[in-house]
Amino acid sequence: MPSAAREYQPVPTLKAQLVAEFLGTFMLTFTVGCNVLLKSAVWGGISIACMLMVAVYGLAGISGAHFNPAVTVAILASGRAPDLTPAKAGQYIGAQVLGAMAAAILYSGIYNGASFKLGPGPHFGYGEVIIAEFVFTFLLCYVVLCVAVSTTTAAKQMFGLAIGSCITCGVNAIGAVSGGALNPAVAVGIATGHRFRDGSLGAAIAFSLVEFVAAGAAAGIFGVTHAVDKQSDKLESAA
Repeated sequence: MPSAAREYQPVPTLKAQLVAEFLGTFMLTFTVGCNVLLKSAVWGGISIACMLMVAVYGLAGISGAHFNPAVTVAILASGRAPDLTPAKAGQYIGAQVLGAMAAAILYSGIYNGASFKLGPGPHFGYGEVIIAEFVFTFLLCYVVLCVAVSTTTAAKQMFGLAIGSCITCGVNAIGAVSGGALNPAVAVGIATGHRFRDGSLGAAIAFSLVEFVAAGAAAGIFGVTHAVDKQSDKLESAA
């Protein structure tokens, strides 16, 4: 019979979880900014993906390692994380946005005030941005739900690699179209680093809206493809 010590599972405090979300989003946004300002066209996507992957592995046990308001919304909308209440999700998103803004101020500072505009790439418009950001934010949120939330397809050892790989796919596929933000906090961070000039604030709002819609769509499709999770839960409860 298991001892009481083994049955007890300590739960990180909300303070620890919010600090983890701030830190993870800070490091992700800082890595994005440095790669763009360095003009790292070849390895930038891999660098950003690796940063997300190691942050996920390092902090998943503390906060769930969302580091992205769209991911937080997707998990909340899925209804599969009872401890993630709407109020807590709002606090997560606040910590993520603050982390991204702080990172943007820092990366701009170390590059002597340099920054970059958020918006469509050359020869592209917002129509293409909407499609690009929707598709790959959907992919990211859906994969997070599949490998980190689902009780049927959870990848307990490889979830961080799978999530990071979504960034590699997205940044390389649509970097020229939209920059491959895939994250409302990163979008706000980039606008902050650019001091909200050249329509960056409006762009951040537009990007964020598309990404939140993609998160909702991912949660909806996940509910269909992974309905088996709920069936399994019922069988376990009956047993």
